[in-house]
Amino acid sequence: MKKIIVALLLFAGSFAAEAQELVWETNVTKALEISNETKKPLLLFFTGSDWCGWCIRLQKEVLKTPEFAAWAKENVVLVELDYPRRAVQTPEIKKQNNELQQIFGIQGFPTIILVNGTSKDGKVNFEGLGSTGYVAGGPAAWIDTANEFLKK
Repeated sequence: MKKIIVALLLFAGSFAAEAQELVWETNVTKALEISNETKKPLLLFFTGSDWCGWCIRLQKEVLKTPEFAAWAKENVVLVELDYPRRAVQTPEIKKQNNELQQIFGIQGFPTIILVNGTSKDGKVNFEGLGSTGYVAGGPAAWIDTANEFLKK
């Protein structure tokens, strides 16, 4: 019986490790380079990580799950655009995030936008694929919603 419990714990731990391996870029320029190399769209996550209850809930129920990690690795380049109240950010990140908030007309958190991005002559163009926020039903429901955007 102990062997089964240990095996289950190791199995569950491997999923937790997989979810932790996700890389969330904070620099959109770097994320665009990765997106262009991998031919994957950007997933822009607008969040108030240390104060927004729905953002924290989305993280816990979806974004930090093994199901989401597996989906994200296959389908998107992750970009976190955070608007914290307590955490310190560099002036460059604050400026970038505020500009993107204006460009996309973000009025509430969490907002997730899937986009294709191209950069030409120092100018970035975004082609919106869809946007969502918190979706009830856990990772499967959220992934179904995102997949509908990616089919377009």
